[in-house]
Amino acid sequence: MALSLSRWFKRASTGIAAFAVVTLPSKVFSQPTSEIVASTQQIQQIDVFQSIFLGMVQGITEFLPISSTAHLKVVPVVLGWGDPGVAYTAIIQLGSISAVLWYFWSDLKQITTGIVKAIATNNYNSYDFRLGLGIILGSIPIIFFGLLIKFFIPDYDNSPVRSLAAIAFTSIGLSLLLGLAEQVGKRKRDLNSLKLQDSLWVGLAQSLSLIPGVSRSGSTLTAALFTGLDRAPAARFSFLLGIPAITLAGLVELKGALEIGLGNTGLLPLVTGVISAAVFSYAAIAWLLRFLQTHNTWVFVAYRLAFGIAILTAISTGLLQNT
Repeated sequence: MALSLSRWFKRASTGIAAFAVVTLPSKVFSQPTSEIVASTQQIQQIDVFQSIFLGMVQGITEFLPISSTAHLKVVPVVLGWGDPGVAYTAIIQLGSISAVLWYFWSDLKQITTGIVKAIATNNYNSYDFRLGLGIILGSIPIIFFGLLIKFFIPDYDNSPVRSLAAIAFTSIGLSLLLGLAEQVGKRKRDLNSLKLQDSLWVGLAQSLSLIPGVSRSGSTLTAALFTGLDRAPAARFSFLLGIPAITLAGLVELKGALEIGLGNTGLLPLVTGVISAAVFSYAAIAWLLRFLQTHNTWVFVAYRLAFGIAILTAISTGLLQNT
């Protein structure tokens, strides 16, 4: 399976992606209409069933390398529910935050205790201290660039980078990068060999997830594979590194969502969406860590490429608007 996917990727992905890009009509590059942009600034009216389903989408895609932002934008539009908006996405993301904190709680306690002990004993070469410092340093780039966006592009969430076409292009681009990382990565290292420059490199890659459709998990996993980490340790570091970023971003977006207002969506759909996101996020984390112990990432490469091309094809044929 791995070999066939690898050959398929090498021979077909570049040609298919190029064909899709070149043959698209100009409407692919059009900006979202003002009416659509205005409608996404508030939470759309969502019932309990839709909220549970969207919570499942959020939970599964937040930690798999396929982009939760892309799927929360595309899936409800395809189903005819409309774009739920960044406000709703911010609220149900609390479920994913709670899930990753829950899953890695013992790791976080061990790292925190290890950092304190290392400082007290001047043992700065300890595993916990190096890992904790790596998480801190690796979180700096996304915080820095996130603040720049907040200050200089206040309407970033409603800009053309959140359009379906832009999401499709980023999905294709990251599929190619993940495939390249899978192909050339040596996969001979574990977290014991993690260096600070590795953390900064992966942290810079994480900042790319500020672009909708990139996938925080996908960009960090890709960068970690390029550093020579094995797949399972790469995914584990991706999750640990993402905790500060996901938590801070979730709180900031929640504040913005509350300022915008909850619209016509009641409390029950929001609560069920958060719970659904938490349950499926926890399951996705556990599954991916087990999966990558014995499998490669080619299935995600193929999925991302197909996902992006499907969106572009739907836009070019008029099945979807480039909202």
